[in-house]
Amino acid sequence: MKNKYLFISKIIGVFVLVAFCLGISDYASAAGSQYSTAIKYDAAQADIPAHFKAEGKARNAVIYVTEFIDARQLDDKKEIGRVRERNDNRNPICAKDALPAKTVADGIQVYLKKAGYKVDDKIAQWDLKESTIKRAGGKLLIGGTIEEMEVTCWRGVFSQSYKTNVKLTIVFANPANGTILYRSRVESSSSKDDAFFSEEQIGRRLSSALGDALEKIFKDKDTAQKIKEVLDK
Repeated sequence: MKNKYLFISKIIGVFVLVAFCLGISDYASAAGSQYSTAIKYDAAQADIPAHFKAEGKARNAVIYVTEFIDARQLDDKKEIGRVRERNDNRNPICAKDALPAKTVADGIQVYLKKAGYKVDDKIAQWDLKESTIKRAGGKLLIGGTIEEMEVTCWRGVFSQSYKTNVKLTIVFANPANGTILYRSRVESSSSKDDAFFSEEQIGRRLSSALGDALEKIFKDKDTAQKIKEVLDK
């Protein structure tokens, strides 16, 4: 009987401790926390479709990638989402290391390089107008806008819910004659529950959604064909 009461008291003690920790956590979030996480697309695991792999003249044609225009209606372009706490506070999540506009451009660069294309390492600036295209020796200029890039996390006691959404507009241009060739829109979204919460977990969720969107650009056969026609000339 004594062991039974000892066991029950330990269980109660654990629940009291959990409640105390949750209370501390909620108090901290109520004070206006801000989360920070890195978003980065890693093309190491990307499956490059056969119809887009570089071959022939396309392997030596130079491609320029420009920093994307962040069209999201936000005062702080570092913001990439919100965490909804247990006390219903909604605390911002900010990108660290690089702004989303550059992160998207970096992602396109590494994907193109893995596909076998020659990409200029410099990230240029372009406002997506034909009149401002800088004439250069390359055959393709890629830029675009970020329409949406957001991760939302709902924090629970034993389960966390993550939702991501990415929408991009991609613009392809010819830097030799200063003309826009093609526009494409892609989006990626996902929802997933997880037992764990961390800033790194938030970053992984949004990085995965960004990677999915970037890979969709070049998996589209019409887009791939238009790109290779320009590069093969």
